[in-house]
Amino acid sequence: MALIRHRCCPNLPHLELSERRPIFSLPSTATIKPSNDDAITIADLEKLAILGYGNGGTVYKVCHKATSATFALKIIRSNIDINTRRRALTEISILRRATDCPNVVRFHGCFEKPIGELAILMEYMDGGSLETALATHGKFSEEKLFLVARSILNGLAYLHAHNIVHRDIKPGNILVNTKGEVKIADFGVSKLMNHTFEMCYSYVGTNAYMSPERFNPDAYGGSYNGFAADIWSFGLTLFELFVGHFPFLEPGQRPNWATLVCGICFNDPPTMPETASPELRNFIACCLKKEPSERWSTTQLLNHPFMCKDFITC
Repeated sequence: MALIRHRCCPNLPHLELSERRPIFSLPSTATIKPSNDDAITIADLEKLAILGYGNGGTVYKVCHKATSATFALKIIRSNIDINTRRRALTEISILRRATDCPNVVRFHGCFEKPIGELAILMEYMDGGSLETALATHGKFSEEKLFLVARSILNGLAYLHAHNIVHRDIKPGNILVNTKGEVKIADFGVSKLMNHTFEMCYSYVGTNAYMSPERFNPDAYGGSYNGFAADIWSFGLTLFELFVGHFPFLEPGQRPNWATLVCGICFNDPPTMPETASPELRNFIACCLKKEPSERWSTTQLLNHPFMCKDFITC
C-alpha cells in the first residue's frame, strides 16, 4: 500500500500532500457486504485522516466505532478503467493469500458496493513508511538496515514461494509500526504467477526502482523474470536507506527519464561506499547484478554472511 504512489512517468519528484486533492469522499452511510463473516460496514468506520492516494483510489486511516480498532481503508472509485479494477481484484487476491505472512500487511476484509466501488480493509502501520523514516531520521545504520533487510527478505521469500511478484518494492511501499515490525505493502501492481517460470510482460511499477531488463527487455531476451526484478528493487531500496539518497543520483539531484535510463541500463551497478562493511557491500552487489540470472534468490540472500552478522541473535 503505497501511501503516495508514483507511477511510470518521465519525472519523479515527489508531491507533498498539500499539492494533492482527494478523489472522492469516504462513504459515510452506505452499507457494504463484507467478504468475510464479520458484520462490518463502511458506516461502522470513522474516517480519521487521509494517508495517501494512488492506484485509482484513496487510502484512509479509519477507526472501527464499536471497538476503537484502527485500520487502513483503501477505497477504489467506481469510475476507474477496467485495468485498474482488475489490478484491485488481484491485490485483494494476493492479500488473501499472504494473510499468514508476518512481513506483509494484514488483510482484514474487502467490500464491494453495487455501484462498483471497492474497499479493502487492512492493517494500519502507525510508523509510516521507510521513505518517511529516511526523510525524518536520516540514513540507516548497518544494524538497522540488517533488521529491515531481514524482514523484507522474509516477506519476499514468502511471496515468491507462493508465485507472487510484487513489482514495486521501494522505501515508500515498506511500512513500519511502533512495535518495530517491518512489512511489505501496496500490491496494486503485483502479479500472481501461474507458474514459477512465467515471465512478466507489463510495464508497471515505479520507474526509478525498475531493473535493467524492465527498462530494456530486448537486451535481456525480450522479457524479464519478476522474482529477480524484485531482488533488484530490494537492493536499491537498501542502498538508498544506507546512503540517504537514490543510488544512481547525486544527493539532491532531480531525476528525469534520460538520467534513469542511462544510469540503470548503460552504467555499471552502483557500489556501496567504503564506510559499509565488506559483508554489506557484497550483499548489495549480489542484489544488483545487471544480468537477472546472476542475482541471488531470497533463500540465498537470507543465508548471506551479512544476514548472519552478530547485530542480534540470528
